[in-house]
Amino acid sequence: MPKKNKKRIIVTSALPYANGPIHIGHLVEYIQTDIFVRFLRLIGEDVVYCCADDTHGTPIEIKAKELGIVPEELIGRFHRDHLRDFTSFNIKFDSYYSTNSKENKYFSDLIFERLKKKNLIYQKEIELTYCGKCGRFLPDRYVKGKCPKCNAPDQYGDVCESCNATYKTTDLVEPYCVVCGSKPIRRISRHYFFKLSAFSDKLKKWLVENKNLQDEIKNYVLNWIKEGLEDWDISRDGPYFGFKIPNEENMYYYVWLDAPIGYISSFANTLKGDVKKAEREWNKAKIMHFIGKDITYFHFLFWPAMLIGADFNLPENIAVHGFLTVNKEKMSKSRGTFFTAEDFLKENDAEYLRFYYARVLSKKLSDIDLDFKELRDIVNNEMVANLGNFCYRTLSFLGSNFDGKVGKISQDRELIKNINEKIKKVKESYSEVNLNEAVREIMAISSLGNQYFQNKEPWKLVKEDKEKTHKIVGLCVNIVKNLSILIQPIFPSFSARLQEQLGVKELKWEDIDFKFENKKLNKPEILIKKMAEEAKEEFPLDLRVAQIDFVEDHPDADKLYVLKINLGKERRQLVAGLRQYYKKEQLLNKKVIVVANLEHAKLRGVRSEGMLLAADNGKDVGVLFVEKSLVGERVKFGNLENSSRMISFDNFSKIKMVVKDSQVVYNNLILGTKEEDVKAEKVVSGEVK
Repeated sequence: MPKKNKKRIIVTSALPYANGPIHIGHLVEYIQTDIFVRFLRLIGEDVVYCCADDTHGTPIEIKAKELGIVPEELIGRFHRDHLRDFTSFNIKFDSYYSTNSKENKYFSDLIFERLKKKNLIYQKEIELTYCGKCGRFLPDRYVKGKCPKCNAPDQYGDVCESCNATYKTTDLVEPYCVVCGSKPIRRISRHYFFKLSAFSDKLKKWLVENKNLQDEIKNYVLNWIKEGLEDWDISRDGPYFGFKIPNEENMYYYVWLDAPIGYISSFANTLKGDVKKAEREWNKAKIMHFIGKDITYFHFLFWPAMLIGADFNLPENIAVHGFLTVNKEKMSKSRGTFFTAEDFLKENDAEYLRFYYARVLSKKLSDIDLDFKELRDIVNNEMVANLGNFCYRTLSFLGSNFDGKVGKISQDRELIKNINEKIKKVKESYSEVNLNEAVREIMAISSLGNQYFQNKEPWKLVKEDKEKTHKIVGLCVNIVKNLSILIQPIFPSFSARLQEQLGVKELKWEDIDFKFENKKLNKPEILIKKMAEEAKEEFPLDLRVAQIDFVEDHPDADKLYVLKINLGKERRQLVAGLRQYYKKEQLLNKKVIVVANLEHAKLRGVRSEGMLLAADNGKDVGVLFVEKSLVGERVKFGNLENSSRMISFDNFSKIKMVVKDSQVVYNNLILGTKEEDVKAEKVVSGEVK
């Protein structure tokens, strides 16, 4: 139980949006937070872990409409799925709630009215992006274009993913509607604004005086303040799924107003919906948020300014983590690097991922790469060979030679002193959210135990001095017991099963000592298994990007062209049946996808050294073009390796590649290069030939 008179700590993770599954990128944050919260519980802190689904906004409304269901049903589905995925990764919330709740409506209205009373909210007419074809104003996520700051293409209407600049939808260059693709117009609407500009000094004071915040994030935000803060549009026109603004017919709170308020509402849920008590308790507690760096602006400026203005307690710390890449590439379905939580669990134990993330996460802001080969090596060489091996060899030796009974333990003062020093470092590291340092010290303790066991050679000593051997193994059991506590935040499942073998349960930090004597243990079992080598799948074709340098008519066939192509390191000649579908100038200098390992053949007397790929729906033929990819670059379906073996045309014709939504698909993997997905021109669905 938490110690009396301790200040409550409310810890939150950012709210996942209720229109998609939880993936391994999301899990970086929730695993990081859960480890920290479990540590706080372990040392006896009064901690509450709150989160919720972020359920409002245009994407929810449009998605529900597409599915022919009401938004409440859609968010209900994702709530169940999200909670299932979090539970399967041993992420334990005290409250996992929804922003579409009566508590969230209460606090949204309360904060809005308090800010309005202080003249921190006002109305003004603004020019917005409007799609005439869809008949609606386009919010940030439903209009794309070039970033007005760095000119990066296909950026959303609020934040550039390339340079992190923030802007309005009307600032976008060459905008287009994400729903229908048409060019939007500008239209006037009267919106509510929050005077963020009035909080520059207070926000600066909070940032400068707060010693908990990461320096790189603090400096980043201080630069934003220095450049000047703009007032924040906190309303949206209907149709919109969210909370209506009081006394308005078709105006709603912008999702970014009520989403962070969901932290308070989720906390109120732990108090059975007592909103008055929730406000009092929130204002007495320590608040800590965990977020990704993509939502820094909202959490370090809008959110604290709203809290200050509405007389709510500010967070004492906001821990920010970087993005996840997989095998050094951005998460992408087409490259086989996008894994949902459910996908990962089909092949792996959840605690493999918990350990991997803990091993690399620190207080520093840095991106994380999940390399599956490295994951396997870490699991096999550290989790299994070090930690798992030490625990099992100790308990199994005790079971075989001493009937599982721990007697008196050896007082090896130097070893105990060394381990105790490392235990202090583990506690400091957990407290500072330097999980990688905690893991390093824990694994070092396990290594010390392994070395001690190995150096003492109890399998030999037991034949000469059974009593001395019993004490040596007893000391090793105490190290195992202490490890079961130290690893609990990272490996809750492994820790619980290990403690079950020790005949104890739910040990706390205060149980770390070397006094575990005169105990009878349960039967030991191997608790961590090695990850098997990944069998590499191979795709039978060698697909590459080629540029068409020359096009001429086939001398003896009306439907064929003869193409000269550049494959980077070599040039080839192809024969392609495209004359009735493409003019020469439509192909010249274009980059296409070529089968480079197809057996060479003569077509109507002209040699063809490969094949150009195109989509066919029985009516239209669309060549597979790319723009950003390099000439000669290999083109892959996900992580399938291309084959270099030559293939006959008959065997090629048995390979079923299809087009879905203009993307080329094989066994549910999408064709792409490092730079882009391959798209079929003209053909939305059909076969690739």
